[in-house]
Amino acid sequence: MTSITHRLAAIVAAVAAALAGAEAAAQAKDSVVIGWQSDIPSWDPTQRTSPDSQSIYKAVFDQPLDQAIDLSLKGHLAKSWKLAPDGLSVELEFRDDVVFHNGDKLTSEDFRYTFFERPKRGDKVDLANFWRNVTDIETPSPTRAVIKLSKPMPTAPQWLAFFCSYVLPKRYMESVGLDAFRDKPVGSGPYKVVDYQLGSRMVLERNDAYWGPKPAIRQVTIQVIKEASSRVSAIQAGQVDLTVNVPVREAERLGKEKGLAAQLRPITRVVLLQIRNDLGFADPNIRLALHHAIDKDAISRAFYNGAAVPLSVVATPGSPGHLQDFKFPHDPAKASAYLAKSGFGPDKPAKIKFASTNGHFPSDFEIARALVAMWKKVGIEAELETIEYAKYFELNRGHKLPEATLYSWDNASGDPEIFSGYLLNPNMPFSAWKGPEIGEKVVKLFGVVDYNERIAGYRAINREAVETGASVPLLQSVITVAHKDGLTYAPYGNGWILPQSMAWK
Repeated sequence: MTSITHRLAAIVAAVAAALAGAEAAAQAKDSVVIGWQSDIPSWDPTQRTSPDSQSIYKAVFDQPLDQAIDLSLKGHLAKSWKLAPDGLSVELEFRDDVVFHNGDKLTSEDFRYTFFERPKRGDKVDLANFWRNVTDIETPSPTRAVIKLSKPMPTAPQWLAFFCSYVLPKRYMESVGLDAFRDKPVGSGPYKVVDYQLGSRMVLERNDAYWGPKPAIRQVTIQVIKEASSRVSAIQAGQVDLTVNVPVREAERLGKEKGLAAQLRPITRVVLLQIRNDLGFADPNIRLALHHAIDKDAISRAFYNGAAVPLSVVATPGSPGHLQDFKFPHDPAKASAYLAKSGFGPDKPAKIKFASTNGHFPSDFEIARALVAMWKKVGIEAELETIEYAKYFELNRGHKLPEATLYSWDNASGDPEIFSGYLLNPNMPFSAWKGPEIGEKVVKLFGVVDYNERIAGYRAINREAVETGASVPLLQSVITVAHKDGLTYAPYGNGWILPQSMAWK
């Protein structure tokens, strides 16, 4: 009996171990750990325009409209939308089956509260900048809303799927207050926030009551790993299942390792220099010399294996504002000639200050150092300073950026207003350029409703801005993604990496 008992015990133990192993494997297939390059600025998704936060926000909160993988607009919370011919109103028809994470039903009143009531009472949210011309939002029924505008807003539909345009729960926010909301955010998205450690990690759990398609992944842990080299180490050691914006050479190497895969894709972001029109750049000769001195092809080959497309205007190929036939040449001789006009050269360099992030997007600091070397050859001495990603926003809002700042400008929509319009409109807090010569023309374009006229206007502005040194585009940005080869995700053309699109093979 003792022998039989021991054998039965061994069998039971083996079965238990097998079940435990199966359960662990199942759990592993039901969860994902992501290595992300930056923390969110706040759990109020309407507060700040943070490009890298959008993939996280879109997991927790919903927007009136959304974009497909090819970036075309589609309905989301709003089943349908209609922009008036004069651009002065937008009609929206909302779904009637959406509930927030706390069980409250989402209605047009929540939309009005988010897009009109909060900005009107003075809440410090960037959403107020984009929707500053809203005079009222009528809510004739729980599923209908009509946005009323004091000025035409031809890009209103695009903005309903872009930065800050997330619908928040009115009753919950008013009952707990903004600080409590940020501590315990409530959205209507496919995931709920169950844990958040500032600057460290976020844990999201699947919202099983979600109105849309249910995510395949039950739990998502987002580890904030600011250093690109640390993100490389984390994916290589198996500490994360996916990470982004690793150096290109590392992405290529990781893609060849057993058990890993990697992608390098151009997206609707532009690597550019944010340019001031004053300080050392008050002289257009210096701005133009700086641009002619840049060998964009060499930068793409050196740091992106040629995948990043050199640009002559601030618009990506295929987008409406792109100029296929216009080329701004790399010409050191022209650069030297422009500098000589203002009395500068290698023996008497023009001096500027220059800022760059380090590890925020692939090879950013390496590009910055290469630019400094290129400028030095023609007679521009740039003092390079490293700034944190969050610091960029603070400096730009306070108009305290240096003469030139290397930045990756995000435009998920591809519309030229959200490229050159926001970069050159002096009334916007996102613009380092405050020159009225181009700025006044851009302001007028914000009110042009006719699509063809508006696009033609921006194409002309794109060229003029480059030819006067107000814009210095460099490359179409790329995103590098390294992940375990059993993990899939949707490759959005704007670089979104959405947890709700992930699944294990």
